[in-house]
Amino acid sequence: MPNQRFDQAKPFVTLALVLAAWLVVPVAVKRFLRASFFELQAPVEVVASHVRDLQDFWSLKARSNNELIEAGRDLARLNAAYEIRLQKDASLRDEIDRLNGLLKLPAPDGYRAEPTRVVRRDFSGWWQQLIIRKGRDYGIIEGSPVIYVGGVVGRVREVHAYTSVVDLISSPGVRIAASLEGDTRPISYQGGLNPTLAPARGTVEYVPVDIFVTPAAPRRLVTSGLGGVFPANLTIGYITRVEPSTDGLFKSGDVQLEPALSALTEVTVLIPQGPAAAAGK
Repeated sequence: MPNQRFDQAKPFVTLALVLAAWLVVPVAVKRFLRASFFELQAPVEVVASHVRDLQDFWSLKARSNNELIEAGRDLARLNAAYEIRLQKDASLRDEIDRLNGLLKLPAPDGYRAEPTRVVRRDFSGWWQQLIIRKGRDYGIIEGSPVIYVGGVVGRVREVHAYTSVVDLISSPGVRIAASLEGDTRPISYQGGLNPTLAPARGTVEYVPVDIFVTPAAPRRLVTSGLGGVFPANLTIGYITRVEPSTDGLFKSGDVQLEPALSALTEVTVLIPQGPAAAAGK
């Protein structure tokens, strides 16, 4: 009977010994083991991502000619609209350069856009992080802003050889200097505690007391450009509710984030160029 009880308790004893040994392992060794495991796991995830892309390609190949013709027409319209916007953008950049030359201002720090595919989302924290397909091999650095066509995605937290980990703007660890569209006064945005697979939300603080928002009339929240991380006027989300803070000097409220964040397949990393890049290294 004692031997039988010992055999039943043996897995728990082994687990307790492993946990005790892990607790006394130096932090540097833990970090090395974690990074090594991530690097070993990354090729498998990247290959799986390429396989999914190949499946999507062949599913599109199976579509009829009429569907392809309609998609081509829609794409042509989008290309024409983008061409007009690019021309306007070029003229605005020329005007900015001319004014900087007249005022003898230093050229602003720029960004290099690096598009990349999403490898996977961390299901243990659905609204916390995702993994992208590029890393040090493409010059990505920690702290780089990540965006998509709808606005802000998040910020690069970890960079590995072939992949990078991105903290989503819905994560409580992400803070962004923001402002309301059409209003230059600074507001502090922070991610919230979002349940898995639920609509993503964030919070705002230091909202001016003269700002009024209702769910029926939300206000667009954009990046302010302060802090030097995100460029200005990128969409963060929409403020749906505000109420006076405890000090009565400001308001705080909720921000509804874009639903598209839950289905991203491709994002763009903005890699700082110039003095900003040197400061970030």
